[in-house]
Amino acid sequence: MSQKKPLIIGVGGTTRAGSSSEKLLRFALAAASSKGAETLAFSGPDINLPMYAPETPERDEKAVTLIEALRRADGVIIASPGYHGSISGLVKNALDYVEDTRADPRVYFDGMAVGCITAAYGYQAAVVTLTMLRSITHALRGWPTPLGVAANSLGLEFDDMGAPKDAALRSQLDMLAGQVLDFAMRK
Repeated sequence: MSQKKPLIIGVGGTTRAGSSSEKLLRFALAAASSKGAETLAFSGPDINLPMYAPETPERDEKAVTLIEALRRADGVIIASPGYHGSISGLVKNALDYVEDTRADPRVYFDGMAVGCITAAYGYQAAVVTLTMLRSITHALRGWPTPLGVAANSLGLEFDDMGAPKDAALRSQLDMLAGQVLDFAMRK
């Protein structure tokens, strides 16, 4: 008898392909995949959506695809750059679309683990942004994983495969992915 693989959805990055936050997100999703999860990433162009307007029920195709994937998700990993003391407008707008699940049997991220990752030019911005992302996760009824990852993009280097060269950062991302997956498998 085969058991369904948990689906972990990644949301994040910037409009610039290959940004630090996107690479960190993809590394964490690869770690989740290596532990037995099915993963799906929504970054850059995938989340460059029209401004969320709750009074307008029409959604473009990318928004519908994102929300349908999140409805099927067993866990979520979100990665945002730190912009001026908060998450980026791109990531925040994508998360605003989660409001479309308000009447679903599972509202928002209720009962799901959410791994939070931030990348910013300096630890102060990265940590403040991580705190904001964890607060948004709470507002969406999600369970932020015990470990959140705040990466200082100053001097952050990646190998040719997109993995962070810093072993401690790789270990943190692997642990975060494991926590999301472990929680998803307990349901």
